[in-house]
Amino acid sequence: MTKGQNISISIITSESAMQEAMKIRREVFVVEQLVPPEIEYDEFEQSATHVLARLKDQAVGTARWRETENGYKLERFAVSLSARGSGVGRALVEFVLNQIEDSARVYLNSQISALGFYSKLGFVATGEIFYEANIPHRKMLYQP
Repeated sequence: MTKGQNISISIITSESAMQEAMKIRREVFVVEQLVPPEIEYDEFEQSATHVLARLKDQAVGTARWRETENGYKLERFAVSLSARGSGVGRALVEFVLNQIEDSARVYLNSQISALGFYSKLGFVATGEIFYEANIPHRKMLYQP
């Protein structure tokens, strides 16, 4: 668990914490960004490692990662609207990166609107723009 600035992050190990994470993802992706639920919730839910961020004991952020043939893929970073700008997103990325071995290849597919955010944390955009759920994305590689 990581704590700081009233932010605590932990790996999800209970069904209740998973439900809190899914509620955040539903708010951010399905309601706010209009991602169809059948795209948002996928076959990797059980095999991925999920984390939950709390701000002042309120569940406000989540993310997951999984090992693929191309390295570790970071996914589903979501922060509740009320907590944006509070450092929760940065804390989530840093927590997840600290869980992965230093020598591993790490990548993510960033929404275009978040490229600057991930760039500040050591990710470099590569390749062309592509669309997931009608939202423009670019692949980013972690290069600390």
